[in-house]
Amino acid sequence: MMYWNDHGMSGWGWFGMSLGMLLLLAVIIVVGIMLFRALGRTPPPTDRPATAPPPAAEQLLAERLARGEIDDEEYRRRLATLRSSPPQSTHE
Repeated sequence: MMYWNDHGMSGWGWFGMSLGMLLLLAVIIVVGIMLFRALGRTPPPTDRPATAPPPAAEQLLAERLARGEIDDEEYRRRLATLRSSPPQSTHE
């Protein structure tokens, strides 16, 4: 029985086989990199536990003053307002 192309592969056959191998190698490398990144990732550290209550309003106000978002006069005015008003309940 006689085979096509005299038992050989044409240039298009070599090109197709080479391209297929390169694509397979690229897929294997990408999957390996994705697995390495996923398994090597550590959870980000948290400053406070998830069950801790949110910081108080006065503490947030002091942090804003420390970051320079508000000036001293505004800090004192807002602090006086916070201390003069009764705490409001969020569960109504």
